[in-house]
Amino acid sequence: MRKPLSRWIVALVLLASAGTVLAFLVPAPTAEAIAGPGICTYYSNSSYTTVVGARGTGCCGAVIHWGVTSAFKRCEVLYCLDVLCPQTE
Repeated sequence: MRKPLSRWIVALVLLASAGTVLAFLVPAPTAEAIAGPGICTYYSNSSYTTVVGARGTGCCGAVIHWGVTSAFKRCEVLYCLDVLCPQTE
């Protein structure tokens, strides 16, 4: 009777280990895929020195949309912990 029980325990340990490994292998979502405030800044080339545009959403829901987009971008999530947004009706 002990053998089937030990096989179940080994199977559960292996399953839990596989789940932990998969959790670390799955890439974290980019700022574009995260709901909430975030912005992507677009640059003219791979040196990332000249900003040519931006897209995103501000802390209070304002749309950020200026300039042009390019293949060279950096995205980030905005953490708005100390921002008080005006009431909208």
